[in-house]
Amino acid sequence: MAASPPAPVTEPLLELRGVRTVFRTGSGDVPAVDDVTLELGHGRVMAIIGESGSGKSALLRTILGIQPPTARESGEILLDGRDLLTLSKKARADTRGRLVSMVFQDPMTALDPVFTVEEQLVETLRRHLPLGRAEARRRALELLELVQIPAAASRLKAYPFEMSGGMRQRVVIAMALACEPALLLADEPTTALDVTVQAKILDLVREIQRERRMGVLIVTHDLAVAAAIADDVGVMYAGRLVEYGPVEKVILEPGHPYTRGLLAANVLPGQQTRPRSIPGAPPSLQRLPPGCAFAPRCDVATVECWERQPPQVTTGPGTWSRCLHAQELVGVPVPQAGLRPDHPTPTTPRENSRVRT
Repeated sequence: MAASPPAPVTEPLLELRGVRTVFRTGSGDVPAVDDVTLELGHGRVMAIIGESGSGKSALLRTILGIQPPTARESGEILLDGRDLLTLSKKARADTRGRLVSMVFQDPMTALDPVFTVEEQLVETLRRHLPLGRAEARRRALELLELVQIPAAASRLKAYPFEMSGGMRQRVVIAMALACEPALLLADEPTTALDVTVQAKILDLVREIQRERRMGVLIVTHDLAVAAAIADDVGVMYAGRLVEYGPVEKVILEPGHPYTRGLLAANVLPGQQTRPRSIPGAPPSLQRLPPGCAFAPRCDVATVECWERQPPQVTTGPGTWSRCLHAQELVGVPVPQAGLRPDHPTPTTPRENSRVRT
C-alpha cells in the first residue's frame, strides 16, 4: 500500500506579535517599528511597501537581529514557533544564515571587497554547516550556477568590484541561500539594477522560492515589484502596518487612503501626464499626531481621525485596514492606478512602474 502524502503545513512560518523597535537618540526615543503584527506562511511571498522612512528596513533588521545597541526591541518574533527575541546573543547569531537570511539593498556594501567570491561563500558555508574546504568550494560553485551566473567557476576567483551590479546581486542571493534558510528577507533587492536585470532577479527569486518552499519577506517601494512577486502585501506608514492582505485585494480594492495615494502616484506605461503625488511629507516619528498619523496628508480625514487612533477594520477575507473610512473606500476606483496582481515584471525603461514619493 502506498504511503499517504504528508499533511500540509498549517502553522505559519513567521509570526510577528506586537513587535516594536525604539531607537534611543539624544533628542528622544524614535519608534521606528510600532506594534507590527503579521503572519507569513510556508512557501508564501509577502511584500512590505511604503515610502522611505516608513519602517520597512527597520522591520527586517529587527527580524534578523542586527539592530544597533541603541535599539530596544519588544513583542514576539516567532520563527516556526520559536521566539527569536528570547534567544541569547549567540543563539540568535546562529539562526542567521541557517534559519533566516537576508539579501541587502546594496550588493557592493554587502560583499567584502578584499575577499574573492569563493572565500566569502566558503566562509558562510563552513560557519553554519559541517563541510570541509573542498566540499564547501563545490557547494559554492553549485550556488553560483543556481543563481545563473555564467562561467561560474571563473567567477569564484573574482572580487566583487570586478563584477557588474546584477552579478553582485546574484552573488548576494547565492550567499543568502547557501544554508537553505526557511525564511529569506530581501531589502529592496532590485533598486540599484536596470529594469532588464531587475526582471531576471525577480524571476530567479520566485523560481528558487517555489522550488525550496521558502517564505520570503521582501521590502520595496516599487509597486510593480510587489504586484509581480508577492502573494500578500503589507503597507507601512510611520512605523505601523496600515493595510494588509492578499496582493489582489490590496492593489485592486485598497481600503486605506495612503495605499490609494501610492497607487495613484504610480507611473503607468505610456503615461503622458504627471503622476498624482501624495501631498505633504511623512511625519516625524518623535512627534506623531494623537490620532491617525496619515491624517495631515489625507483628503478624507475628519475631526475624529485627528483625535483617535483608527482601529483595525476588516475589509475582506484576510484583508484589513487601519482607517475609520475603510469600508467607504473599498471598491472606489483609484485615479491612474493601473497595476494588477498579474502585472508583468517591467522589462524596458518605459514599462518600469515605480513609486518615487
